[in-house]
Amino acid sequence: MPRYEFRCRACGGTFEVNRPMAEAGQPASCPQGHADTVRLLSTVAVTGRGGARPAGGSSAPGGGGCCGGGCGC
Repeated sequence: MPRYEFRCRACGGTFEVNRPMAEAGQPASCPQGHADTVRLLSTVAVTGRGGARPAGGSSAPGGGGCCGGGCGC
């Protein structure tokens, strides 16, 4: 089930709510009981190593990419 992060405008606290995607736009009250909240924009990080290895058996991709390829990301 997706997790959504909210910020309370009254107390400034942040909190998370697990709910179905169909209910993503529904308001959420903060744990302190305040109703004036806003959903925060969340980012998703997808990691993993898929696909074939480069010729020569090296586990790190060749140069270029987001960080030069040295870290294997």
